[in-house]
Amino acid sequence: MSGAASLGLRTGSCGSLAAGGGRKAGARGWGWRGEKERLQLLHRALRLVGRRGAGLLLLLAVASAALFCSLFAVAKDDNTSSIIIASNYEVTNAIQNSVYPSTTRPLMSSQDQYSASGVNETEHPNQLLLPFANFTNHPCEGFAVPPTLFDKKRTGPRPCPVCYVSVDQAFALMPLQASQSPVLEILNYVAEDSTTANFSNRGSAFGGYLSLEQRNKSFDITNSMTVHCGFVRGKKPGQGTGFDINNDDLLEMEQCRGLVVASAIFGNYDMIQHPRNVSELAKENACFYMFVDEETNAYVKNSSSLYRDNKIGIWRLVVVQNLPYKDPRRTGKIPKLLLHRLFPNVRYSIWIDAKLQLVVDPYLLLERFLWRKNATFAISRHYRRFDVFEEAEANKAAGKYDNSSIDEQIDFYRNEGLTHYSTAKLPITSDVPEGCVIIREHVPISNLFTCLWFNEVDRFTARDQISFSTVRDKIRAKVGWMPQMFLDCERRNFVVQAYHRELLEQMIASGRNVPPIAGEPSGKLRLGSRKAPPSKKPLLKRKKRRRVQKPIALTIDAM
Repeated sequence: MSGAASLGLRTGSCGSLAAGGGRKAGARGWGWRGEKERLQLLHRALRLVGRRGAGLLLLLAVASAALFCSLFAVAKDDNTSSIIIASNYEVTNAIQNSVYPSTTRPLMSSQDQYSASGVNETEHPNQLLLPFANFTNHPCEGFAVPPTLFDKKRTGPRPCPVCYVSVDQAFALMPLQASQSPVLEILNYVAEDSTTANFSNRGSAFGGYLSLEQRNKSFDITNSMTVHCGFVRGKKPGQGTGFDINNDDLLEMEQCRGLVVASAIFGNYDMIQHPRNVSELAKENACFYMFVDEETNAYVKNSSSLYRDNKIGIWRLVVVQNLPYKDPRRTGKIPKLLLHRLFPNVRYSIWIDAKLQLVVDPYLLLERFLWRKNATFAISRHYRRFDVFEEAEANKAAGKYDNSSIDEQIDFYRNEGLTHYSTAKLPITSDVPEGCVIIREHVPISNLFTCLWFNEVDRFTARDQISFSTVRDKIRAKVGWMPQMFLDCERRNFVVQAYHRELLEQMIASGRNVPPIAGEPSGKLRLGSRKAPPSKKPLLKRKKRRRVQKPIALTIDAM
């Protein structure tokens, strides 16, 4: 070692220079040995490595040095990084509480922000205030999503990495004022007496039997508008309108401010999925609501030990009565698209279909898909289909809805000017959304979009993917606004697909193993529990096959 140090050689696999000065007098290093001596030392080293014990020790030493260097590099990177990159379905339970870097700033400056009329400015007493003026770059700036990988054994692409900041950072980066709403500033909703309705028009009593003339007029966007947006009859949304809600629940919903995460189960079709990795900050400042009908509520009471006082886990259950539609799928579009009417004082909302389980803190989603993009509405595009005509045919082939109703809707849109998707529509990246997750800010223009989208669902089929692009394009033609569409593999990063109730019970009845869902305690099987019963058939041990080593044929290339 002294000879190496004297020559300034790198003595460790980590690449550090050895300390030391000149070579001591009389020392004999490798360079001082003769050619014969060096060959003898090399021969002895090779013989030593050839021995089993010495070879293993040498390999162990090399592996230890490599492990030490990798740990050193990881520790060094952790000290200089404050972002979270999630690359699969699971997100670490320990949300990082990192130091705010000096290179962070809000992507929406105060002079660009605008408090639209009709949007309540909400105070956030727990919001962390940072000196934004000193921030210059976002921590995730320069992060690029890798190419999407498809798996033949699984529907759709794998989840792709998503760069998140820490929860504290996301909460601190929340804009202090509402985003700008182009052109539209004041949005009111139609409320009429039942005697004035024209029942010859299309739609339903809940939607107000919107005429074709009223529909077309609703796309003429002005500074102040009054449009049909469900809940037409009654005192207020949830009271005598259809989709009726208990007064105590309505009062609680009015008290909800800031952020609401919502889902719904009607017809007892899906199992309740419990969100994971929700920070204490989100539990204190966000609301979690699950809308159910009486059938689903009775099932949850009898099948889950987590049910307590209209709550199951983090979800508050709201029982809906007097459902306006016979089709549970169409009823589910009411909370999905009209959350701004059910929660009049909420600023942001995240809708998640009941078949999905949230595995990322909701404030990280707001920062990633809204605030970072200066967007007010975000939805993922379909992983495979980009054309509405192809989506309609796929719905018909899968029996998702009556074929003649789908054809009637497509023909109507075609006559209005709907065309096949192509690159000529860029910067629009798709005409078909994967509508199971919606992230939005409740400003007048995004509220108008969901109102008009709901009117299409009320008028035509309940397949909202078919009507999405028509509403988007009509609004975009007037004011230049459109929803932000992100990759479906990014959506698969923060939600996990689950089984619906009927399929789950069929799997349990047939004795198949069911993957457990977090949030439900394991134990004795009850109807609706997540754990499959042990099979009554004894397990048969397989005989191990003895491997016969084949002789290795050595071939010598001809010279």
